[in-house]
Amino acid sequence: MKQLTLWWCLIFALMPGLVLAELSTASELSKPLNLTEHWVGYFSVAALVLAYIAAMLEETTTLRKSKPVLFASALIWFAVVFVYKQQGSTELAIKAFSDNLLVYSELLLFIIVSMTYLNTLEKQHIFAALRVWLVSKGFSFRQLFWITGILVFFIATSCNGLTAALLMGTVVVAVGKDNPRFASLACINIVVATNAGGTFSPVGGISTLFVWQRGIIEFTEFFTLFVPCLVNFLIPAICMSFAVPKETPAVEVETVVLQRGAKRTLFLFAVTIFMAISADMYLQMPPAAGMMAGLSLLQLFTFYLKKTQTHFVATHLPQRRSGDQKPSDIFDSIGLLDWDTLFFFTVL
Repeated sequence: MKQLTLWWCLIFALMPGLVLAELSTASELSKPLNLTEHWVGYFSVAALVLAYIAAMLEETTTLRKSKPVLFASALIWFAVVFVYKQQGSTELAIKAFSDNLLVYSELLLFIIVSMTYLNTLEKQHIFAALRVWLVSKGFSFRQLFWITGILVFFIATSCNGLTAALLMGTVVVAVGKDNPRFASLACINIVVATNAGGTFSPVGGISTLFVWQRGIIEFTEFFTLFVPCLVNFLIPAICMSFAVPKETPAVEVETVVLQRGAKRTLFLFAVTIFMAISADMYLQMPPAAGMMAGLSLLQLFTFYLKKTQTHFVATHLPQRRSGDQKPSDIFDSIGLLDWDTLFFFTVL
């Protein structure tokens, strides 16, 4: 009995110290740990560097770039949470992971909708029609050099940079297949114009979209970069234009027929971008909310095209089979997304 009493006295005597120690630990974890000189900091940097090296060697190893990056991202987060667990609380680490996951999800949803629209427009031959129109106008090499550069500069402000560059690239390759000097200079000009044009628009690229969605820079603040971006495009273009041939190329003109609903899909894409901007500026909602609303509009419009397809073909295209103008399925367009690139950005 006396021993039991002594144990209780000892416990009550030590209780304030235990409570203070717990409070001290909780106090220490109320702020993020400084892991810059901790082993997990060095481990994270090493994992990230190795993942990027593996991504750069993609063509040599045939290992898709998203795989090492996803693996490195998982290892880094596991290591960080493990260190916090050793300190007695994982709350801050898990909150940081959740915040990071939320930002990535918003970015992913925004790009999915944007690329779905672009894939749908490509299936409806919008981009092919633009290419054929440019080729058929009989422009000279120098005129095409400037026209493709200026067009892609502005298209890149609302369209995926890779898509815009490939679109204009097909034009200059088709026109300059017998003139390597024009083709090489025009392609360089397109790459420069694409990067310059996508920089002064929040929806012009992954980096600007990420900065905008994080609230680091407001939507209208991006336009202050217009003049620097324009100069960045014009100076190299002017220098290269002197080496571009002046003659007019001989090209073979082809005919492209837009699929039903192509122009209306293009209009819905513009409405979707407007809703994304409005959701951010006026409702303080993530831009992805407006993009998801726009995706629903595209789904409803595709459903309408499918339901009215038989009547449309019978009325307007009696000489053609109903499958000739079959509307594309929205999920087919989603399936064509570059998922490898999308997963690559989890490291953000």
